[in-house]
Parts: sequence; structure tokens; C-alpha cells
Amino acid sequence: MTEPRITVNGSETPLSPAAPHTTALDFLRERGLTGTKEGCAEGECGACSVMVARPGVEKPTDWVAVNACLVPAAALDGQEIITAEGLATAGEPGTMPALHPVQEEMAVRGGSQCGYCTPGFVCSMAAEYYRPGRCEHAAESASEHGPSGVDPEHGPNGVDPEHGPNGFDLHALSGNLCRCTGYRPIRDAAYAVGAPAEDDPLARRREQEPPVPVATAYTRDGATFLRKGTLSETLDLLRERPDAVVVAGSTDWGVEVNIRARRADCVIAVDRLPELRELRVEAGRVEAGRGEAGRVEAGRGEAGRVEAGRGEAGRVEAGYIEIGAALTLTEIERRLGAGNVPDVPLLADLFPQFASRLIRNGATLGGNLGTGSPIGDSPPVLLALDASLVLADADGERVVPLAEYFTGYRQSVRRPGELIRAVRVPLPLSPVTAFHKIAKRRFDDISSVAVAFALDIDGGIVRKARIGLGGVAATPIRSLATEAALEGKPWSAETVEAAARVLRGEGTPMSDHRASALYRSAMLGQSLLKLHAQTTEAVSS
Repeated sequence: MTEPRITVNGSETPLSPAAPHTTALDFLRERGLTGTKEGCAEGECGACSVMVARPGVEKPTDWVAVNACLVPAAALDGQEIITAEGLATAGEPGTMPALHPVQEEMAVRGGSQCGYCTPGFVCSMAAEYYRPGRCEHAAESASEHGPSGVDPEHGPNGVDPEHGPNGFDLHALSGNLCRCTGYRPIRDAAYAVGAPAEDDPLARRREQEPPVPVATAYTRDGATFLRKGTLSETLDLLRERPDAVVVAGSTDWGVEVNIRARRADCVIAVDRLPELRELRVEAGRVEAGRGEAGRVEAGRGEAGRVEAGRGEAGRVEAGYIEIGAALTLTEIERRLGAGNVPDVPLLADLFPQFASRLIRNGATLGGNLGTGSPIGDSPPVLLALDASLVLADADGERVVPLAEYFTGYRQSVRRPGELIRAVRVPLPLSPVTAFHKIAKRRFDDISSVAVAFALDIDGGIVRKARIGLGGVAATPIRSLATEAALEGKPWSAETVEAAARVLRGEGTPMSDHRASALYRSAMLGQSLLKLHAQTTEAVSS
């Protein structure tokens, strides 16, 4: 096993002498790359944004923006990263480097004032600049909706405030904060960038394979960072070290390290394990019954006999979508609906409301469920989807319904040495779904209340109801009483109003700095009334 090294702006850089807990931000700054800044140390401001080469969806490699303040530098062993300094193109000796197109647009359009946040904005913007399909999708939209490329249904005068005519998605910058510009010149710069030039080295890099994950064993000052090459090796290691901290995107552990000064004797990374990065569809199966046919015997001096057949009834096994626990939310978002993988509308509702793009580029479903937080955004959605978890340890695997997974505040049935390998979402999906997140900000905020619905409504009757709740109990919960109040009833105002009264009484909401218990209860009932108002016309038609 070789000494850990990171390729930074094209040059290999040894990790030593950094401590295992050292963040990528500190690692870069200690080596003179001070464009990368610390603003919040918890992934909310984006001043530390850098680009990392990761396995692509439409091309072999994607440039992905991440928060360097959260990622351990050791987790980037064998990987390639680009900082704001690395975007500029070196000129002749004695001349200034040529600005990258993103840097050029930020400069000429006044997108930088004090400049503290600018390098982070530039890296997040550059990752979106290189997103495969950005310009192609913009061209398709222009051919469909005219030169502006804007769908008139987006808003007054056909203005879509979140997507530019060049295909630039402003959500790519949702994790970057600026206190000087008011954002308009930054948006102008984002909407002004064109397509990467054919000789752009970072654009060409996308056509090559991403860096191969490497096994890492880095020890310094009594602390160790480990990454094994396979799931089997990792599970054996966890059996030996059940006290180790397991990380994927490190969007939660990174905050603990920075804000609460937590340190671990051993950290085990699972983010690159191939067995945790699959997304596949398992088709349903129908097994015929097995046994003997019945017999009829004619009478011979006695009455005839009829013997019933004996055996087992046939079985129908539903299909499911299996989502690897170490796939990032961005990867899941972009892979669902592609190829033979169906779209999951309820997850599509969740993703834009889950933190920011910078966080979603690192965060995983396994991590969000593994922390056991009662205010995580994914558990209510997965509860409404009737999801199950595949838990693995050195002895094998078991499948646990998510509704039975949480046992108390940040506690679960997961045993020492077990990992969440995958999340299974059963098929077929319920057709009527919604995710309502009540928070103080529209995006990039923690839920006060989160409610997810998945309903089967046939002939105006609710045949099946699944409702997941977050922020109203010590754990994410299913709204069992409200589900029972809906199932078998007409999808009518009378039914919904009665069920909304039940829903207001679900859970044990508390008052804190985000919301009062009374407000949380009121929002539960209101969310069901909102769903009915939004879906009545669609269901009746």
C-alpha cells in the first residue's frame, strides 16, 4: 500500500504530514492554495468549494463541487481535485495566467466585490459549466420554446428565475453565500458562460475514466484513516473495530470534527466501495404453486372418492429498486429515470429541498439514515415509499423494513459491525405523492416539520396510504392512525378533514428555536389539506 497522495491542480501532493482528521480545506491552505476559504466550517457558505473528479453519469468522469471544509483530506487519496487557482490557464513565462471563462465572466460582470466568497463561487460555477448535457439541454429547450429557451409555464413573461438560457442551473450555487453583491451579478455571470472549448483540458478530462479508488491506510499521532477495497474486507474490519467512525460523504462527521472538535481513533471510509454504489431494478416474480393434483376414483361396489389436491399456493414477489447506500444524492437524482431505472417522483420532490447541491454532491442515503436524526429529510420520504434497508455484517445480510429500523433518539436496530448496504424501494410506486418540508428558508435549511405522502387512489377510493413524518417525535415515524383513517374511504373533503384532525395528533412534537409544538401539529394537518387541494382535480380526471 503506497503513501497516500492527492493530485491537486495536476500535481501529485503527498498527504503527510497532515493528521488523519485534517480537512481538505486545511490541507490545501497549508500548501499555499489560499483561494479556498473557511467561512462557516459546516458546509453552509461554500467559500471552501473545490472540484473533484468523480465517476460520471453521462460521461466517464464528472467534475463535482464539494465542501472542502467537510471532507477529510485522507478521503481524497488517489483522487484529483481542482481549486480556483487551478482553473486559470498558465501563459508564457513572465505573463499572467489566462482566466477561465467562469472567472472572466465573474470579473467583467461585477460578481466579485470583497472577494472572500469568489473562489468558492467560481468552483461551484465551473462544476456546473462542465456538467454534461447542460448546453445540449438548453439547445433543445430553445428549439421547443424559442430563442430564450424558457417555458412560458415557468412564470410571468416566461421567466424562469432558476435556469438560464445557456442551461445553467442556479441550484448549483445554492450552497454558496455572498454578503456583498446581492447575487444579481453572480447570476448574470452564470447565465453568460457558453460551452467549454474543444481544447479545454478539464472538458477533455471528462472523456477519460475517473480515478480508480485506492485502498488507504494512513496513521499518524495515534489516529488511523482506513479505506478497504471491498465490502467483505470492510465488514471484517468493522468486526475488529466496531467502535470506528464510518464515513461516506462526511457531511455530518465533518461538522462534528470542525465545530465540536471531535476526534476518532479510527475512521473507516465506505464511499468508494463498489458494492455500496449500485443502482438496479429487481423485477417481480410469480412462482407457480407446487403439489399434487386432486384425484377422482370411480366406485366399484362402493361409492367413488374425490381427493383434493395437496401442495403450496403460488407466490407473487414484488419488484423493487435497490439504491446503494454510498451513492450520493446527486448521483441518485441523475440516475433515476435513466435506462431501465424508473423515476421516483417522491424522491424527485425531496432532492431539491435537501440541503444544497454542494452537500448533495457528498451526502448519501446511508449516512442520512445511519445518523438516526429525527429531522433528517430522507426518512419521511422513504417511510412513505415503504422502503426497507439491507443491513450487512461479516456474517451475512438481513432486510429490515424502515418502519422497524428506528428504536429511539438516534438509535436503531443496526448492530455493532453492521453497515447499511442498500435501500430498497418496492414496486409498483403509488401514483399520488408529495413531500412537504416546512422550514424557515425555501432551500438549504433544516426541517421544522417534514411530511411525505404516497397514496393509491382508485375510483375515488383511497386503497392504500403511507405517510412518513419527521420533526415531530424522537424518531422519524409512520402516521399509522392517519393512514387507517384514509384507507377504504373516499378521497373527499369530508374524509380528508377528518383525517387531518387525526394527523394533527400524531407524534410527540416539542417546542424549540425552530418551531413550537402547536405550530408543528398544525402543519401536519395543513399538509394533508394541501395535498387534497393539489390532487383532487388530477385524481378525478
